Amino acid sequence: MRLTESNEASSFNLPSSVTSGPSSNGIDFYSTSNGRSTATNGNGFMSHYTNGHGVSGSSGAGTSGSNGVVAEKHGKGAPSRVNLPGHLLYEDSNVDREEFVRLLLQSLRDVGYTESAATLEAESGYSMEEPQVKRFREYIVSGMWSKAEDALLRLGIVNEDNLWDARFLINKQKYLELLEVQKTTAALHVLRAELAPSCPEPAQLHVLSSLMMCTEPEDVRQRAGWDGASGQSRQQLLLDLHRFIPPSIMIPQRRFLTLLQQAHQDQLRRCIYHNTPLESTPLSLFSDHECNKDGFPGVTTTVLQGHVDEVWNVEWSHDGTYLASGSKDKTAIIWYMGPDTRKWEAHLILRDHPFPVHSIAWSSDDSMLLTGAEHFIKLWDAKTGSCIRTMDEHTETVTALSWLPDGSGFISGALDRKIIQWDAEGRKKLSWGLTDIRVTDLAVTPDLSRVVTIGMHVPTPSESSSLRGARNSGSSGDGTTSNSSGNPSSVNGIAPTENRFVIYQLSTRQVESSIKLDGELTSVKVSQDSHYALINHSPDEIQLWDLRLGRMARKFTGQRQGRHIIRSCFGGIDGSFVVSGSEDGNVYVWHRETGSLLEVLSGHGEGSVNSVAWNPANERMFASCSDDKTIRIWEAPKPETSLDMSGHTDYPVSYNAKGKGKTRQVDGEAENAGMASPSTRL
Repeated sequence: MRLTESNEASSFNLPSSVTSGPSSNGIDFYSTSNGRSTATNGNGFMSHYTNGHGVSGSSGAGTSGSNGVVAEKHGKGAPSRVNLPGHLLYEDSNVDREEFVRLLLQSLRDVGYTESAATLEAESGYSMEEPQVKRFREYIVSGMWSKAEDALLRLGIVNEDNLWDARFLINKQKYLELLEVQKTTAALHVLRAELAPSCPEPAQLHVLSSLMMCTEPEDVRQRAGWDGASGQSRQQLLLDLHRFIPPSIMIPQRRFLTLLQQAHQDQLRRCIYHNTPLESTPLSLFSDHECNKDGFPGVTTTVLQGHVDEVWNVEWSHDGTYLASGSKDKTAIIWYMGPDTRKWEAHLILRDHPFPVHSIAWSSDDSMLLTGAEHFIKLWDAKTGSCIRTMDEHTETVTALSWLPDGSGFISGALDRKIIQWDAEGRKKLSWGLTDIRVTDLAVTPDLSRVVTIGMHVPTPSESSSLRGARNSGSSGDGTTSNSSGNPSSVNGIAPTENRFVIYQLSTRQVESSIKLDGELTSVKVSQDSHYALINHSPDEIQLWDLRLGRMARKFTGQRQGRHIIRSCFGGIDGSFVVSGSEDGNVYVWHRETGSLLEVLSGHGEGSVNSVAWNPANERMFASCSDDKTIRIWEAPKPETSLDMSGHTDYPVSYNAKGKGKTRQVDGEAENAGMASPSTRL
């Protein structure tokens, strides 16, 4: 907004003492900081700018700039206004000059450069905010509630609902402050006459009215989740009111810094190899952020050899020091990683599984481990290796196990169409009944709001009837009907496999959405922010789904998947990578934000890489397992590590076993020495 002539002149009426400070204080005067004359700039002379080019004043008569503005002589008068053509910051930009200057004014005052801000106001003719905005801030900070409400009407709020909501926030603060000083009669009047008519939700009004029963100020503050009039509540109120007041009238606090942080975060998202925490990433305003691949875990540092058949699944403990693996050899192994990541040992071997182990899951505190083998679920003590409980409630293969993030229990899903909730001790709490899909995998969102499932859809009786009708009308003679492309669509009236991605509300167990997908779905993982689901989709595709919008956000391609169950995962800082195994024996890594394929990591032997898992405590480490009976640990290259041509470390790695019952490889089979229990400490 433009300065009036009276405002422009008043900006240079110097008081005897001026203190610099944040822009929210509304300071409109020069300060005498840095010991410089208030009539000059930091260089001791006045300059005028035309389209960004400076014209220096001389020691003699003033010098005329190219726009006709006369430069003031040293130490004389206030700077003249600079008149620039147009309204854009640059001719080839879309940035409004007034907005830019007003944000500069706010930033200069925030850091204490009030003299520079006043000079900029005078030269540009723009003021940061109108005087009524400054007064409104003062009324809020000083607790002058009636004046604040009156001033609110002059701040450009045109939406009636927004005006009511803003008034409600002001009156709520007034009500709480009256309760804090135990003026209950005045507080009751505010509740009835001012809060009740404007309260958007009856439940919220009920909570506020219940505070009348508080007898101590501390009780009011605690129950209201509020830090009191002497805390930061009034400043927080100003921040909350920003939602309703047009930003062109009352600029959001530290707006320039917010824009810089947004730009920095966007650069980090687009940096394809970025894998460093935000607090450890320096921000430079002179250059864009860009990482090389030195911090990316693309080198095998350890090969774990302990299983004697295909390894189907791996899962890290939450503290990142243990890795559990499940195998076709009917065992699960808990591996321990010492302080030096090159020193691994098989901590426990969990036996007594009647079938191959395909599902594993750690409890939230890492004290217990779940394993699934066909329709059996076993709950193990992860410290001692003892089996706490065996559950056989399912009648078909258990395909998914997921602990609830709050540690209160876990959920299982199976091909028998059942989803069952269990408590933390392995006792059945409730069954969700028969679902519409034969569950092939599921995951609970970290915010405990949803259960995301994938599986094969089971036709309803009406769907089966329609298929039988189609068979009778369009049979080819062998019981097979064909679709428009000539491909078989059903056999003897039985529906072809239809795969679905189904999202349930955890609290109600009701279906939120059910989406049909072509092709087999083999695994699902949910991002840490509960926003996205990663689904392995056959053939040869991984899909990223936005759970809030219910639509696919991105596809990742390049890996091979057609016949086997392949499990993928998020990885790196903020889940910025997508990692997957593949039937061609490689590990594939993509940049999540752009979908770019970054790495194809070789090293495993013949067969599929079945599962990958990123270490939750180390953004530079992940594990992969394969049909070649091994588990590989991938890390960022260390300075002292030399690489051979295949990108693998040149130091030997071994399967470290110690203690009673150690296992050694004999012609491809495990020979056990002195084993007396289904789980043996090595």
